[in-house]
Amino acid sequence: MAWQHASATKRNGPMERGAARCGRGLCPCLSADGGSTTVRTMRSMRSLIWTALLVKQALGEYGMAHFSEWGKSKGKDYCIFFNSQWARLPQDLNKASRLQAYDLTASVLCSAADVPEGGFPNRIPMVLRGNCTFYEKVRLAQINGAKGLLIVSKDRLIPPFGNKTQYEEIDIPVALLSYSDMLDISKSFGEQWQVAMYAPNEPVVDYNMVIIFLMAVGTVAVGGYWAGSRDIKKRYMKHKRDDSTEKQDEETVDVTPIMIAVFVVMCCSMLVLLYLFYDHLVYMIIVIFCLASSVGLYSCLWPFVRRIPFGKCRIPENNLPYCHKRPQVRMLLLSVFCVGVSVTWGVFRNEDQWAWVLQDALGIAFCLYMLKTIRLPTFKACTLLLVVLFVYDVFFVFITPYFTKSGESIMVEVAAGPSGSSTHEKLPMVLKVPRLNFSPLALCDRPFSLLGFGDILVPGLLVAYCHRFDILMQSSRIYFLACTVGYGIGLLITFVALALMQMGQPALLYLVPCTLLTSLAVALWRKELPLFWTGSGFVPPPIVMAPINCTQTPAPTEEETTANPEPHISEVTTAQREDLPPPAEEDAPQLTEEPADKSKR
Repeated sequence: MAWQHASATKRNGPMERGAARCGRGLCPCLSADGGSTTVRTMRSMRSLIWTALLVKQALGEYGMAHFSEWGKSKGKDYCIFFNSQWARLPQDLNKASRLQAYDLTASVLCSAADVPEGGFPNRIPMVLRGNCTFYEKVRLAQINGAKGLLIVSKDRLIPPFGNKTQYEEIDIPVALLSYSDMLDISKSFGEQWQVAMYAPNEPVVDYNMVIIFLMAVGTVAVGGYWAGSRDIKKRYMKHKRDDSTEKQDEETVDVTPIMIAVFVVMCCSMLVLLYLFYDHLVYMIIVIFCLASSVGLYSCLWPFVRRIPFGKCRIPENNLPYCHKRPQVRMLLLSVFCVGVSVTWGVFRNEDQWAWVLQDALGIAFCLYMLKTIRLPTFKACTLLLVVLFVYDVFFVFITPYFTKSGESIMVEVAAGPSGSSTHEKLPMVLKVPRLNFSPLALCDRPFSLLGFGDILVPGLLVAYCHRFDILMQSSRIYFLACTVGYGIGLLITFVALALMQMGQPALLYLVPCTLLTSLAVALWRKELPLFWTGSGFVPPPIVMAPINCTQTPAPTEEETTANPEPHISEVTTAQREDLPPPAEEDAPQLTEEPADKSKR
């Protein structure tokens, strides 16, 4: 509700700003021509201010209607949308009056003919929306003894609005209830119901933020560490001839500026298309997520399954797709398991009680796989990607409400699912955790807290780069730890901003400065900024590289002689030729570490 309230206030901002200017004596209509002009001006001011306040109040509030069988206290809560201008609701269920509900959903209560004989003494009638005004309905209900009114709507719930005179005349609460909830009430309870309407306060912070924080920071830390370690291994290890799967796992994609530009254009286009054609594209996104997450889950589980000493035998020769290379039995079983988990989520994705666990597990696996596969080669590329997506995130959260008809943010609407969607499907590209606090917002509007994959992947790529730089510079992972801590601090600031502003936040607005500036500060402190910026200084300063003649054996240094008394020079030159054409600086670690590895074998 808070997000809707803030957005609607923005829509009517000019009216409120006009009232504020007049209140400060800046209104152009004020003059000293006479008392009548001043009186008319003051009346206009009061009307304008009242209208601005009325617009805010007409936005409505979420509450709860507790239904139970007559004479029993145990029941079920349902979401209602009310306007406190008619009458306020108590904040505690124990302080709310339990009154008998009168099912009049066969009528719209727009005329006196719709009122049953005897009226509604000490009851709360339930009627259909109809074509008449809210005032006509609630006035008929109040005249006939009702203590409240529930209007059942088959469409989107809107606030029951009126004007100042009507608000002063009515003193019973009026609220809207969805038609699907009315059907559930009819099935769940007997012929006689009792209902109590109340509106508990919204908690400032939900405890599920702790779970989201741990999942996000853990994914970034593990993904960055894993990606950096595997990237370094590729520089010093040869691929095994009989393990083609490991070769595929070690492949990475280096991101270029052109790829960044294309990626951002695709993100903008896809987001706008989802906003315009959500019901048609959401199923395509769900299918893509199922495929990508199953691949990611396989990639994450294979390093563990590979250590199992069973199932190493290969399947017989065949011409089937994927199986014609005769994969190991354990690889095939793992593939079936991963696809099964993904399909299970796809079938039961709308089971809110437990499907979110599968979605988060698949989402984390997908993020780890992407962090391992995509590589930013320089800090310059990291800065370009993060800054561009920083602008993208801020624009689609804070700027787009001024261009949409509903005044809602395109980013938040797409992430949470448009309220007017006929499919009621949600995009799976988020980590979601149900709200742990009892509140109307959890019951009515957004029962889950969300964090998009982009808020994990984009800073995670920088964390992975920092870890690679740490290992190659032998810097005790200072860049990796600092960037990970910076990500955690940025996420905490995001949660604080969410609690204070009570509206959807672009997480990259806080994550990008915290991670980029932290990494930059460490590079400046260690006086390694030129090397960190270009990504070409992956050699510790003490090691000096000299050109080597292919026909001449280089003389070993004292450190090499001590570490490895009998180095194999031919293997060094062979390893050097395999890494061509990297710059000379990247070859230096091979001169000192490759012979040591060989001798250990």
